[in-house]
Amino acid sequence: MTTKIAVFASGSGSNFQAIQEAIERGELNAKVELVVTDKPEAFVVTRAKQFGIPVHAFSAKSYTSKEEYEAEIVALLRDRKIEWVVLAGYMRLIGHTLLSAYSNRIVNIHPSLLPSFPGKDAIGQAMDHGVKVTGVTVHFVDEGMDTGPILAQAAVEVVDGNHEETEARIHAVEHELYTKTLKKLFEN
Repeated sequence: MTTKIAVFASGSGSNFQAIQEAIERGELNAKVELVVTDKPEAFVVTRAKQFGIPVHAFSAKSYTSKEEYEAEIVALLRDRKIEWVVLAGYMRLIGHTLLSAYSNRIVNIHPSLLPSFPGKDAIGQAMDHGVKVTGVTVHFVDEGMDTGPILAQAAVEVVDGNHEETEARIHAVEHELYTKTLKKLFEN
């Protein structure tokens, strides 16, 4: 049975693309039914269109509350019979409306070994602290910032003083770890 998913992203969408390519290679029995973005100009929109996947792009400022835009998103997800929500660089905290509709069905990937360096610019935080190893964490989403139960982690060596190279290493690990973790989740 193919798992129907929605991918939420705010940026370039490299994790979305890695997931979609794993699906196309037959490594992940899923179908991305919808890409949701809070940044209508984000490159993930271009990537989604290249794969022929519908996009729901919104601006949070156009709504009176988080509950209002999340209710609209939940309705879209239910219309498409979405089973899992996969966050891939989505830079908004998920609120109660979405959490309650998809309890234990929202996963996120974060570029650090949580609980270290949660929130924005985790790679920069790790480098500022002078750590030699950082990594990638896949976790369930709860109401906190990168605080949900951890599903998988992988270590990545920091390239001293080279943010760009460290980030490239982290992205390579993210693309592999996320697909493997989603596969396990969807098969259980």
